Amino acid sequence: MTTDPKTVSAQDPSPRDAAPQHDADAPQSDSQQPVPAWRPGASTGETPGTVVHRRLATGLSHSTGDLLVLHLTGLGGDRWDATVARAEDGVVLIEVSAAQAVTLRAEWRVPCVGATAYWTPDTDASRWLPPSWITPRTVSLALGAPVASLVGAHDRALCTAAAGETAAPVRVGAGVVEESGEFAFTVEQDLTPDGPPMRLRIDLSGRHFAATLRAVTDWWAEGVEHPGVAPAARMPAYSTWYSLHQNVDTAAVERQAALAAGLGCESIIVDDGWQTADRTRGYGHCGDWEPNPTAFPDIEAHVTEVHRRGLAYLLWYALPFIGRHNDAWDRFKDKVLREEPHLEAAVLDPRHPEVRAYLIDKVCRAVEEWGMDGVKLDFIDRFAVADAPPAPAGADHVTVHEGLRRLLAELDARLRRTRPDVIVEHRQPYVSPSLWPYATMVRATDCPLSPAENRQRTVDCRLTAGPLAVHADMIMWNSAETPESVAVHLINALFSVPQISVDLAEQSPGRLAALRFWLGVFRRHADVLQLGALEPARPDLGYPLVSAHDDRTTVVARYAPLPVALPDREDTDGPRTLLVANADRDPVVLLVAGRRERALALVQDCGGEILSETVLDLVPGVNPVTVPTGGLLTLTREH
Repeated sequence: MTTDPKTVSAQDPSPRDAAPQHDADAPQSDSQQPVPAWRPGASTGETPGTVVHRRLATGLSHSTGDLLVLHLTGLGGDRWDATVARAEDGVVLIEVSAAQAVTLRAEWRVPCVGATAYWTPDTDASRWLPPSWITPRTVSLALGAPVASLVGAHDRALCTAAAGETAAPVRVGAGVVEESGEFAFTVEQDLTPDGPPMRLRIDLSGRHFAATLRAVTDWWAEGVEHPGVAPAARMPAYSTWYSLHQNVDTAAVERQAALAAGLGCESIIVDDGWQTADRTRGYGHCGDWEPNPTAFPDIEAHVTEVHRRGLAYLLWYALPFIGRHNDAWDRFKDKVLREEPHLEAAVLDPRHPEVRAYLIDKVCRAVEEWGMDGVKLDFIDRFAVADAPPAPAGADHVTVHEGLRRLLAELDARLRRTRPDVIVEHRQPYVSPSLWPYATMVRATDCPLSPAENRQRTVDCRLTAGPLAVHADMIMWNSAETPESVAVHLINALFSVPQISVDLAEQSPGRLAALRFWLGVFRRHADVLQLGALEPARPDLGYPLVSAHDDRTTVVARYAPLPVALPDREDTDGPRTLLVANADRDPVVLLVAGRRERALALVQDCGGEILSETVLDLVPGVNPVTVPTGGLLTLTREH
């Protein structure tokens, strides 16, 4: 039976309706609602018994000068309070706490004027503006992050917003409201008296969207302790996945390790295949996590040999999967969240203490017994279940995300008892800041032989990765590829850590020269490339120009025939060195100078051979310089 809803506004005299709290100079709320946006399948009768609408003045102004008002709706309860506080110019923090269980929905709108892109950390997202009636995305500990930015002209953020709850599921929606020409943001969270409040950060400062996202990660990082990143995690790596797939054994891995070390890699990641003699893909042989005795008869001695080559060693685990062809299947087949028959596996339920203990024991063997330097934890996003079954008998956690967080926390603690600088790889789309303490690096999700996609995914990851090192998806190329194209693949991953995944023994001298040269660039300039202030241009066009800078060096990667502006130097202590990596087929790079100055220009081809070294007399305006495809321009400006 459907109960008629009771709507309580801020003016309702009912004592159960606690009026929202405001800053002293913020206007009081009223119950007026915006023009409703149409959503398909929206229920008109199945409404909770109590629905409370309140308007919350934020004190912020849109780019049009109008005031930003937050519309709060409590579904199922009226005992909740909201506060707003100014964080900095153009930024406010909203907090809503509840004295009873309630589903709280926050909605606000900005004029959709000059909007060019809608940015989210989703791995499959276009940057087009979605309609408001699309299904909101549910983000949680194992899937995504609650942040988004509406980007306008000159890459300025019209509105960047984030939620503070990054573990429990939060439903995040956004899109163009057809009825009004506005862009709506919505965040919905289930609140309880003893649970975390809804916390929102809304930024209308008008800064570059990357700067607003950096501010979000700083906000998320408050009170979060990260154990630090091992140096090897920020250096180029070799992965066996695309080059060998499941055909890994001691000889093949050691051969690639020796070649990779000579090119500048500092770690090797051995992927799927080490734990099974089966070579048909799928995950039916995951779960026992014992080395294939034929391929790896003495894994400890093998790891020692790889270490002798100078590489750290990471081993792959598909953490959630228990396969049908494993001895552990009968033990755990009744302790799963769901079966995935097409993979011949099931997803384990981390709410069971036996499941957590088993996985921790299995994964820690790699470090404790075999001498590995770290682990690659794959498919953590499979723990994200839209409708998880109720906590079963024997579970010690009610929610899946609580069980998963305990699993990862206990795994991390035990790994670090043996190796304090352990390296742990996570991967898009599990990029929640609540996972930061349990990871060292996060890798772009699979995009084989797609350099533009690798660029976009790594840049997206960099924008909200916080303390983690960001790795590119494994870089591979066809055996007939030119050295220039190899360099283009590498430049597309320039602002991340490259993982190489080709048979190095089969590469031509030209391709090896390109690989050696660009891995050297990654290594020499790792600080600015990975830790400098990142500023990608035009998310709506897939970042055709990306730059990063520190106080000494600016690096620009050019993926389209666009001009490159010389960084301003207000004093002699400004950045003196400009590197321009050309990944476009047009060799004419247009340098745009703001004043007359002299600079030493060094031009190298894709393999690092010096083509020219001249003094340029730069004039205000456009200055053409020839830089071949896959090549590098190093401009040293005079004091």
